[in-house]
Amino acid sequence: MQVLLVCTGNICRSPLAEAIMRQELTSLNRDDLAVTSAGTGAWDGAPASEGAYLVGLEHGLDLSAHRAQLLTRELVEKAGVVLTMARHHRARVQELGGEGRTFVLGEYAGRAGPQAEVSDPFGGDLDVYRETYGELETLVRAAVKRLVTEFHDASSGN
Repeated sequence: MQVLLVCTGNICRSPLAEAIMRQELTSLNRDDLAVTSAGTGAWDGAPASEGAYLVGLEHGLDLSAHRAQLLTRELVEKAGVVLTMARHHRARVQELGGEGRTFVLGEYAGRAGPQAEVSDPFGGDLDVYRETYGELETLVRAAVKRLVTEFHDASSGN
């Protein structure tokens, strides 16, 4: 199953979340769950932001090969689950056919209200990116637990 992570530019939050999720899935030996990311306003081919790249490196994640991609109907159609950083991203995904399988990452991970959204660190200093990384790490780990449980239950017929 394909998991799609969505933010605005696909250069900060969603690439970090993608790398964290990929690392979590690898540690669980879950090669049946694939992960990618896109942005509602991405410039195709743009690299990860410097802040995301540097904070990723601090945590053993290499974003040097990341290239932004614009969210498309095709990407949404391929995804079994779409996790967005904010509600306005969810609305865009749903416009592209993702109704019923699109969630705000924080809500999927068990948060409610304004705390369910991950704020955009773009333009902030490294400490802002570090805060975003910490938040993403917590939310992605919770989301992976839920994904693994739900995907296992769905594939085993439970």
